Amino acid sequence: MSKIQVMSENLANKIAAGEVVEKTMNVVKELVENAIDAGSSEIEVILKDSGVKEITVIDNGIGMDRDDAVLAFSRHATSKLKSVDDLFNISSLGFRGEALPSIASISNIRLKTSDGKVGTLLTMSGGNDLKVSSCDLQKGTSITVTDLFYNTPVRLKYLKNLYTELSNIVEYLDKMALAHSDIKFTLYNNDKCLLKTDGSGDLLKVIYSIYGRNITKKMIPISGENDDYYVSGYISFPEVTKSNKSSINTLVNGRVIKNNELNRIISDCYHTYVHKGRYPVVVINIDVDPILIDINIHPTKMDIKFSKLDELTKLLKGLIDDRLKTLTLIPDANTREVSSFNEVYSQISHDIDDDEDEDIITEKMDKQYEEFTLDFSVQEESLNIDDSIADDLPFEVDAEPRIKKMNVIGNIFMTYIICSNEDGMYLVDQHAAAERINYEKFLDKLTNSNNTIIDLLTPIRIEVSNVNFIKIREHLDVLKEIGIDTEEFGSNTFIVRSHPAWIGEDIANREINNIFELIAKEGTFSKEKFIDTAVMSIACHSSVKAHDYISIEDMQWIVDNIRYCKNPFTCPHGRPTIITYTKDDIDKMFKRDYNE
Repeated sequence: MSKIQVMSENLANKIAAGEVVEKTMNVVKELVENAIDAGSSEIEVILKDSGVKEITVIDNGIGMDRDDAVLAFSRHATSKLKSVDDLFNISSLGFRGEALPSIASISNIRLKTSDGKVGTLLTMSGGNDLKVSSCDLQKGTSITVTDLFYNTPVRLKYLKNLYTELSNIVEYLDKMALAHSDIKFTLYNNDKCLLKTDGSGDLLKVIYSIYGRNITKKMIPISGENDDYYVSGYISFPEVTKSNKSSINTLVNGRVIKNNELNRIISDCYHTYVHKGRYPVVVINIDVDPILIDINIHPTKMDIKFSKLDELTKLLKGLIDDRLKTLTLIPDANTREVSSFNEVYSQISHDIDDDEDEDIITEKMDKQYEEFTLDFSVQEESLNIDDSIADDLPFEVDAEPRIKKMNVIGNIFMTYIICSNEDGMYLVDQHAAAERINYEKFLDKLTNSNNTIIDLLTPIRIEVSNVNFIKIREHLDVLKEIGIDTEEFGSNTFIVRSHPAWIGEDIANREINNIFELIAKEGTFSKEKFIDTAVMSIACHSSVKAHDYISIEDMQWIVDNIRYCKNPFTCPHGRPTIITYTKDDIDKMFKRDYNE
């Protein structure tokens, strides 16, 4: 008897389920994507116990006839691919034909569907016992998945707790709502509404429903295109950050994706604007010819490969960099209560009788949103150079100052400089501001011909390990390029004979040792990141510190110079240099009548 046998259809589906369905979110994802591909304008997701007990997805799409409903549960049966050529021009969200049979093999399923001509009710248990009957003709599809992983106990054992499973589903549906603002999404868990969008096509309104009022007021629209890509969406002010990369929403042709390269490109645009380990809130829609992308690299279809990635990188960086450079990014010190669109919905619904039409709720929600959008604006200013300080700056200036002139009043805690102008009061962190000035000054000197070199009377001797000696020797040309003349000096030792003049004598030994450690650091060496990190370190140690005494004249010098930095709003590490209390904020705190 032959040892090699063809496995049964049910066994093959269970194996495929291990790739396609790892958690409840995967089931929701596959069913919602099918609903979108079916042309639905309304999709409702109803969960019991975070989907572990039951998942129901209801749509108003084109539905299926009886033959298609039965065939849909056959492996590799799909309406979205006809030939091999179609694999290179995929415009639908699903295409493999594995999801439904895989889900059916590890759960109990009840499918109700109609194309408007015939209604079909189909039930299955563990991929077997198929029963088909007739039902009503309401156009669309409703599919209910119960007892997920009931016949694969090992997989069930490794499901996360209910809160984790629910958070994964909410995160995914939030992103799908952002990708398809023209579809009305509703999500319930144990009869509690967690997401409700109106399908109006207003992306900012969806952002408002997910992230709340305060964050939405700090979102900036972007759009642009080149020969291959069209990019649109919103990016946040640098003061708005989250602790993980899930706040970076990248959407390609209506598909939610997770691409590390795209996340890195977007994060790099916020370099020195946000603190390390913090990430901006971003919603980026990328429209591209399907032939330029490959989504067939993983069963979940959430990763993607791009052709002409360099062109996309250039477009994204240009759009984000140009937008950030036009904005006044001084955080408002006056904090306000955050309320999301869904919180508004919940609050209003408490005041309405149970038998009252839900349209009343939606109408009131729309009114709340309209009131919000009336005062939503992104402040942009063009500031004329109104003093002669530009002639005496520590770095070259090729643009107008990004902050209005401020007059120093004093200092508190020997750390924060108090300033004012006609717009309000400002607090400037003396160390962060001085660090930003020095950082841009040192970078300017490195990239221009005025990088003066000092020859040392007594060379600096640096001893390293065997491994680090090899790494550093490989990049001696980079050290030479930035003005650090280095020679090998016996076993595992280097001597430095000169260094840039802007590295102060009092910190030269320590900083050059730090620079050598940076070169030897684990990981792939990047010349640009090395230079940037080295300059950051030197700028930090060269700047006035918190609690250092400085005179009023020194304070005014810092305040005047920070205005002309390319990014005067944060230090190189992403901490704010300046915050403001506007006149309106101060009036409100004092309960002042504006008509006085």
